[in-house]
Amino acid sequence: MQQFVAIALNGFLELARQPIVLLLTTTSAVAIVFLASLPYFGLGEDPKLVKDMVLAVLFLSGLFGAVMSASNTLAREIRTGTALAVLSKPVGRAPFLLARYAGLVGVLTVMVAVNMLACLLASRLAYDAYGEADLRSLSIYFGAVLLAYIVGGFTNFFLRRPFVSDALAALVLTTSLAFVVINFFDHEGKSQAFATGVDWRLVPAGLLVLFAIWMLAALALACSTRLEMIATLGVCSVVFLLGLMSDYLLGRPAVAGHWWAQLLYSVLPNWQKFWMADALVEGGGIPWSYVWKSLGYAAAYTGAALAVGLTLFEDRELS
Repeated sequence: MQQFVAIALNGFLELARQPIVLLLTTTSAVAIVFLASLPYFGLGEDPKLVKDMVLAVLFLSGLFGAVMSASNTLAREIRTGTALAVLSKPVGRAPFLLARYAGLVGVLTVMVAVNMLACLLASRLAYDAYGEADLRSLSIYFGAVLLAYIVGGFTNFFLRRPFVSDALAALVLTTSLAFVVINFFDHEGKSQAFATGVDWRLVPAGLLVLFAIWMLAALALACSTRLEMIATLGVCSVVFLLGLMSDYLLGRPAVAGHWWAQLLYSVLPNWQKFWMADALVEGGGIPWSYVWKSLGYAAAYTGAALAVGLTLFEDRELS
């Protein structure tokens, strides 16, 4: 167990020092908040459009983060010989792969947490055709992002600490503080009860997206046992697109009893189970019972993907 924790923590810290993780987290969070500052003239549906778009950004950033992080944590280690050095010690391949997945999940969860706060803030900043952008709140949030980079540069220059990981940790802290400060004031800058206007229904929707990202991470890690980053991205993108259309392509033939459709429908992940933005229309919500059922589905698929990855990794030549 101690070896598992050490490998997982090492994998988490290595990924936290990857520039792509910091860039993806920053650009997606900034894009999510920026989307809430634009006028859409959506005939009263502007807030709904914002929520749909920010959840889409959350999903897509998780897809790229899962693939690139999986390639950095496994494919690169196999290529450079780091995996061989670790496995030459009394560490089995199964604990090594599962520990790397745990570190990967930790980094992706941090990224989703930052973006989820940005989504909640976007729901508070969204306005219809009769309103206008809350420039004061936008300045506070973007200033918090800039401050995180300044902190990372300061610790790197004066304390000789790694810039990327320090900037990422500072980004988590500063954006969280900005979220708290902004939600004590309304659009006119007057004090209000905390988080008035925040659509907390986005929390279960964001959790569903997080479960889907964990599934993508398991799939990407399984692919990384044999493939490099571009090939892994291609495979995961195809599975992602086919999974989005699985109800349309395979649902009816599967219900009709066609064995090939039932088989493919079971193998392909159904991402529509995790995309519940439409449930938030007109005061609707996502029951927590559905969230826990989706977690079970994600856990089952993740376990299957990791089992396939372990099978591919067991006979992989590492020298």
